[in-house]
Amino acid sequence: MISRRQSLTVLVADDDEEDRGFIRRAWDKSRAANDLRFVSDGEELTEYLCHTGRYTDPASAPRPGVILLDLNMPRKDGREALREIKANPQLQQIPIIILTTSQADEDICRSYDLGANSYITKPATFRALVDILQVLGKYWIEIVDLQLDVP
Repeated sequence: MISRRQSLTVLVADDDEEDRGFIRRAWDKSRAANDLRFVSDGEELTEYLCHTGRYTDPASAPRPGVILLDLNMPRKDGREALREIKANPQLQQIPIIILTTSQADEDICRSYDLGANSYITKPATFRALVDILQVLGKYWIEIVDLQLDVP
């Protein structure tokens, strides 16, 4: 039997194909058993969460238990996506972890003001990324009780 924690989906919104590859490899190396999915910008993130566009079949877009969100993306950036998600009563309780290259105080403060649960600057090394994903997995998947069902 699969537990709710094992079946939790982690959704990554990042436009950089190389970063997505690093995250995928680090996720695999961290031995996280959870489903990891990717979208490439804020527009696709919205489509995924609202089951529109190519995600009209809910089976193709399971509700994420956690979102890892890059800030600087085309079409709709992470700041705008964060604001929309946290304003939506059906989505606002999904934890959002900012995972971005920006170390700007303005981005950090604004992200928290918009409702981000954590802010992490992307590390410079693959090993550090593996370590971060292990800690995130331990905390958000094993320790925290998340609301996984749609209210």
